[in-house]
Amino acid sequence: MSQPIIISASPHVHSERTSKKIMYDVVIALIPAFLVSLYVFGINAFIVTAVAVISCLAFEYLIQKYLLKTEITIGDGSALITGILLAFNLPSGLPIWMIIVGSLVAIGIAKLSFGGLGFNIFNPALVGRVFLLVSFPVQMTMWPTAVENNLSMADGVTGATTLGMIKEGLMFGETMTEIATKIPSTIDLFLGITGGSIGEMSAIALLIGGIYLLVRKVISWHIPVTMLVTMAVITGIFWVINPEQYANPLIHILSGGALLGAFFMATDLVTSPMTKKGMVIFAVGIGVITVVIRLFGAYPEGVSFAILIMNAFVPLINTYFKPRRFGANIKSKIV
Repeated sequence: MSQPIIISASPHVHSERTSKKIMYDVVIALIPAFLVSLYVFGINAFIVTAVAVISCLAFEYLIQKYLLKTEITIGDGSALITGILLAFNLPSGLPIWMIIVGSLVAIGIAKLSFGGLGFNIFNPALVGRVFLLVSFPVQMTMWPTAVENNLSMADGVTGATTLGMIKEGLMFGETMTEIATKIPSTIDLFLGITGGSIGEMSAIALLIGGIYLLVRKVISWHIPVTMLVTMAVITGIFWVINPEQYANPLIHILSGGALLGAFFMATDLVTSPMTKKGMVIFAVGIGVITVVIRLFGAYPEGVSFAILIMNAFVPLINTYFKPRRFGANIKSKIV
């Protein structure tokens, strides 16, 4: 007798949406931020993104074909997104060989070693980024400024990020009033005329992409809104208590990887909780850890570390906040 076909129990959800379509929706949502990166950093932003994408696709193909000998999945869009998001978390002047190393770690270790798409515990792009940050801290914290195209930033080779300038200034005894004269204005942060990783600068571009994902129902509001509100509330409390020692909440939201992380990294369907309650707890944890690292840690930024730490708690969160079983609350009635 042939092997019987066993399927899961009902109900079965039928939809035209596939993982591939969802992935390419995310790619579309990232286009505005990519265009801003090209405007601010020029050809270097294109080179970093192209190298990251090509190397991620190549490593996934080579590892699946020659090492794992499994089905080739580079067409599903997940490796493409990993490459783009990895590039978005890198400075535009990073050496090409380091980008390739980060791609290998992201695809080979963080994704395929766990079984591929749907099985990885940690966000692959963030694993690649954090590996590079720990291994090459100098190169990963050299932030090229904008190209010479009449932008409001001062011309130069490298410069500190907004959060870096705040951290350094406070360390040397400066007040926020003094630091405020050196950091980009709120408008510059909103538009993206500032230094940092190539995909994290422009708040308006990231918001446009995030809104697109919400409208397309690729993500829900629970993680990004909860994470950003948590950050705003905690930093707001410290700011009210001592505005000369702590930056206002708007700076924390518009600076660094807060918006990129909230809409595109923390909302990863594989590494985030299944339920709405779980998402809220997950996002609160990311917000709290990010603020603690930013205010009291050695690094001026903490979004990447916060998301990876909370990724590790997702299985536990899913265990205690399981989706309601179909028909569990239906009580039989005697007519």
